[in-house]
Amino acid sequence: MERALFEKGISGWEQVTTLPKSFRTMLSERIPWMSLRESIVLESRKKDTKKAILECEDGSKIETVLMQNARGHWSICVSSQVGCAMGCTFCATGKMGFTRNLSTDEIVDQFRFWRSHLDTNLSSGEVGESRNSLISNVVFMGMGEPLANYDAVRDSIVLLLRSTSLGPTRITVSTVGLLPALRKLLADPLWPSVRLAISLHSADAESRKRLMPSSFDSFLDDLVTWTRLYFERNEERRRHLTFEYILLRGVNDREEDARKLLLFSRRVGKVRVNLIPYNSTANDYREMDEKEALRFLLTLKRGGVMATIRKAMGKDIAAACGQLVTRVLSRDRD
Repeated sequence: MERALFEKGISGWEQVTTLPKSFRTMLSERIPWMSLRESIVLESRKKDTKKAILECEDGSKIETVLMQNARGHWSICVSSQVGCAMGCTFCATGKMGFTRNLSTDEIVDQFRFWRSHLDTNLSSGEVGESRNSLISNVVFMGMGEPLANYDAVRDSIVLLLRSTSLGPTRITVSTVGLLPALRKLLADPLWPSVRLAISLHSADAESRKRLMPSSFDSFLDDLVTWTRLYFERNEERRRHLTFEYILLRGVNDREEDARKLLLFSRRVGKVRVNLIPYNSTANDYREMDEKEALRFLLTLKRGGVMATIRKAMGKDIAAACGQLVTRVLSRDRD
């Protein structure tokens, strides 16, 4: 029955013909096929990104994003909470505050929603030029802090790995670096060996605390200690960590900032740095221009650190990194 939830072409309990008809009728009456309802779907001008606002059964709203890569495959960015309690100053979601955690079903159903959306729209030729409906990656980089919803995130990953063609290296969990949860997953035999991305955003303790109120004085040193344990556990997998670093003009983009990030990355070792261009929200930060971002990138590369600049997708529909935000229903009607 579980696998039927992910089968192509099945859109309700009545179509799960492996179950007795009476049982299907009972399920249809008592258990919704999906825990989320489509509110609105927006598409970028380039038609390579879509953002869906989905409504939960309690009326809460979340956002999830679908992105197409150069090979025609699709990546899904899922949310793990309604809002977020971390309060990162550059992130629109942080301005919402925290409402509640999403359930395992609500997380997984973001994948199921996009799977159904692709099946429907690809069959009618409406999604780009590619007819490839393969969902090749899932990233927990939407609304919320995934490790603050540890059990539901872990269980949703286990379910996706068990019921889809996704492998562990095709799923990435992004976190501000909740160290108690990071320590917990090292000792948790049920935690899958998916990729981890740490939202660093500054290799200077004071600067990081200003950007990310959840940080603290000893965070960077404590993170180095944790990474050593992480690499020991994952030595046979040749696993690396990703540091995410949002480029904020005049804030953390100086040559001095690049050198601090370079030195910190060397302390950790097996690290890749993902530089993220700032995407305008209601905050007072400014975007770096392309030349400045390349200069920052070259400083890291010349120092021997693997680094890339993330391609911004869906900015015109507020679907890019840091732009996800929904309002309560009363405000939506204003």
